[in-house]
Amino acid sequence: MPLRWTSSNLLVLHSRHFGRTDSPIENYPADDCQEHRVFMELVVSYPGLLDCLINGKEEDIIHVGELLGKGASGARGDDTKTLKSAILKWLVPRGQAVIPPLSQNIKSDREFNHEITSALLCPTGLDWSNADGETAVCGDQWPMFLYAGYIYDPENPWTGLLRSEILIFGFKHIFTSPSSVDKETKATCSGNAYLHGMRSVTKGSLAYIAMQVWFSLSSSSVFSHTDTVMDSKNFYHSILDLLEDPDESEEVVDLMMWWMRFICNISKNKKRAALRELVTASVT
Repeated sequence: MPLRWTSSNLLVLHSRHFGRTDSPIENYPADDCQEHRVFMELVVSYPGLLDCLINGKEEDIIHVGELLGKGASGARGDDTKTLKSAILKWLVPRGQAVIPPLSQNIKSDREFNHEITSALLCPTGLDWSNADGETAVCGDQWPMFLYAGYIYDPENPWTGLLRSEILIFGFKHIFTSPSSVDKETKATCSGNAYLHGMRSVTKGSLAYIAMQVWFSLSSSSVFSHTDTVMDSKNFYHSILDLLEDPDESEEVVDLMMWWMRFICNISKNKKRAALRELVTASVT
């Protein structure tokens, strides 16, 4: 039976008391608040998980954590493996060749070692064609590939942000299917997203796709959260922090609606009010 929040749920009853006697979750450090939101989304998305955590033995809870970690790590590994070669087809318009060619299996010629990948990874505000010498790039210096048409507007940084073609291809490749990249999206979300009950594009999924594309364009051969060169952890969290910033909620709602219309092929007029309600609920 799907998990439902009710007034008699033990965790809900406890949280009512917790809310009266302890500081609101918003008063905790940002990292704690983010982890709390992730946990709440997890228990809602997986029926029965909360009951297992509440009533299970210590060894059962530890085992659940191990399984979750194994699944997440396995999915990330599969995605980095398939995107490594798939992304090469998205670097130039269809019918054109990448010159000089890039290896599908070895990434040492990517990142700032190739004109195309270096232009996509070039931080906004920096003209790569006129770059001189070595420049250290941090994870919170966002690259051009995040923007539609790979164009950054310094007067309005939200223009085209997280709406680039390469992000769309990456999202469809992972959450729909690799073959869907070259096909018109059907009327409803399908593929991996549908199989796992993903009803809408989420902030976490956008940050994840951005990170995967970023890693695929890099010359790093092994993904690591502690990689100080790629600074992947900082990159991922800098995007997620923006999408979860209450001051940016209006822009985020518009962004999520754009993705929902694009990925799920929902027209601007069809069920617009219901779509905005769904997206707004997921953002706030």
